[in-house]
Amino acid sequence: MQSLTQLYRCGIGPSSSHSIGVWNACRAFLLNRPDIDGYKVILYGSLAKTGKGHQTDKAVVSAFADITGEVLFDTDEHDLPHPNTLDIIGYKGNREVERRRAMSIGGGEVRIEGKKEKEAPEVYPHKNFGEIAAYCKAENIRLCEYAERFENTDIRDYMRKVYAVMTAAVERGLKAEGVLDGGLNVERRAKTLYTQNDVFEDSATRENRLVCSFAFAVSEENASGGEIVTAPTCGSSGVLPAVLYYYAHKYKRNGFSDEQVIDALLTAGIIGNVVKTNASVSGAECGCQAEIGTACSMAAAALGELFHLEIDQIEYAAEVALEHHLGLTCDPIRGLVQIPCIERNAVAAMRAINAVNLANFLTYSRKISFDTVVATMYRTGKDLSKLYRETAEGGLAQLYENSELKNKN
Repeated sequence: MQSLTQLYRCGIGPSSSHSIGVWNACRAFLLNRPDIDGYKVILYGSLAKTGKGHQTDKAVVSAFADITGEVLFDTDEHDLPHPNTLDIIGYKGNREVERRRAMSIGGGEVRIEGKKEKEAPEVYPHKNFGEIAAYCKAENIRLCEYAERFENTDIRDYMRKVYAVMTAAVERGLKAEGVLDGGLNVERRAKTLYTQNDVFEDSATRENRLVCSFAFAVSEENASGGEIVTAPTCGSSGVLPAVLYYYAHKYKRNGFSDEQVIDALLTAGIIGNVVKTNASVSGAECGCQAEIGTACSMAAAALGELFHLEIDQIEYAAEVALEHHLGLTCDPIRGLVQIPCIERNAVAAMRAINAVNLANFLTYSRKISFDTVVATMYRTGKDLSKLYRETAEGGLAQLYENSELKNKN
C-alpha cells in the first residue's frame, strides 16, 4: 500500500478523477516538456462523457497555463485501459514532440501508460486488512500507530494540514448561499440545515441535522470548485469531515483532543488504503459504492478510533458501512457532482455513525470480514453496466433528461 499522502490530497473540486487527476497529469506532462508551445488533450470514456459537467476541460486549460491548445472529447473509443483515460500531446510549432497516455484512477492519482516506475512507492508491507490486523495484534498497537510506524514522512504534520483544510471547507460551506453553477439550479442548503431550529427537535434529530449540514457544506464547496480533501475522492469528500467536525471539533461533546483527531484520520486512512489497493475508489471504474461506500467506511473507522474501540470493532464498523453501499450506482445528472452526490454524502455520514453503534454491540457475532466486502465491492463494480459508472447515461441522469423532472427544476 502507498503512503496516506497519496490518499488524502488537498485540491480543488468538483472531481478528484476528472479535475484533480487530469490537472495532475497535464501538469506533470508540462513539467517534463516545458519547451512546448502547444498541446492537444483527448479525453476518453467517462472523462469525455461527463467532462463538461466535471469541468475537466477547465482543469486542462488551468494546468497548461498560458500555452495555447485544444481539448477534445472522444466518446466513441471503447478499447481503453481505464474508464478515465486521456492522451496528452505536446507541440513545438506544428510538430508533435511528445505524446503520453494517462489514466486518472481515482482520488487524484494518475498512472502513466508504460511508466510504472513513476508510480508512488509502496510503504506498507501488508496488502489487506486481515494481514494488518494480525500484525497490530501481535505488536499490541492500534491502527493509527501502525500508520505512523511505516510512513516515511511526518505523517502527523501532514494530517494536521488535512484536517485544517477539511475544517475550513465545513465552515465556508456553512456560511455560503446561492445557486451552484451548472444549470441544475441547485441551491446551497448547508446553511439552512445548520441554522434551522425546530422547537420539537430531540437530541437525535438535532445530531442528524447538524451532521448532514456539515456534509452538505463540504459537498457544496466541492461542487462549486472550492478546496477540499479527497477522502477518498472529491465526490465523497463531505462524509469524513462531517463526522469529525460534529464529534471532535465544533461541539467537542466528548472532549477529544486534536491529537486524537489525527489518530482518527490515520485509522480512516488505513481503511481507505485497503480499498484503494485491493479494489478501487473510482466511480468510473466501480460506481458510487467505491466512493461513498469507502468514505462511509473511513468515517466509521475514524469514529471507532475516537471512541477507542478495539480493532475487531473498527473492522466491523468499516465492513457494515461498505457492505450496505454495495451496488450503489454512479449516475450524476449532467455529470455534475450535485445530484445525487451532495445528499449521498449526508446519508453516508449518518450511516457511518450507525455502523459504529452496531459494532459496539455486535462485533463478535459477525460472519463477514472487511476484506471479503472489499473484494465483493470490486467484483460488483466490474459487473455494473457502464451506464451506471459515471457516464451520466443511465439511472437518475437518464431519467432526468427524458422526463418531466427536467421541466420542473
